[in-house]
Amino acid sequence: MKGGKSKTETRSAKLSVTKKPAKGGKGAAKDPNKPKRPSSAFFVFMEDFRETYKKEHPKNKSVAAVGKAGGEKWKSLSDSEKAPYVAKADKRKVEYEKNMKAYNKKLEEGPKEDEESDKSVSEVNDEDDAEDGSEEEEDDD
Repeated sequence: MKGGKSKTETRSAKLSVTKKPAKGGKGAAKDPNKPKRPSSAFFVFMEDFRETYKKEHPKNKSVAAVGKAGGEKWKSLSDSEKAPYVAKADKRKVEYEKNMKAYNKKLEEGPKEDEESDKSVSEVNDEDDAEDGSEEEEDDD
């Protein structure tokens, strides 16, 4: 079989699959200036619970155990015992909504003239020098 393809080469050529390119992300990039969503009442409770649990169980290194114990404790609390955590969560939610209104208003106004574009300062300075035509020549001594 001179010059011919082997059976494995022809078989692999038939079986090869052309992969489609992966879909590019889930949309627009996240804005780092956007306010974070507020914690729910349960997560406000967990902030306090983690501290007390770690004091009671200093040798425990399992995050899952803390979460499971916190979930069980939360379920066993009455509505009156949950009330302070719900109040804190509501307070955080009101603050978040206020911050979101300010954030959305800032987005609607658009970028300010004082803010720089995507170009770095050095790129802007390089373009200014090129437009002037007065670039300095270096002397080779």
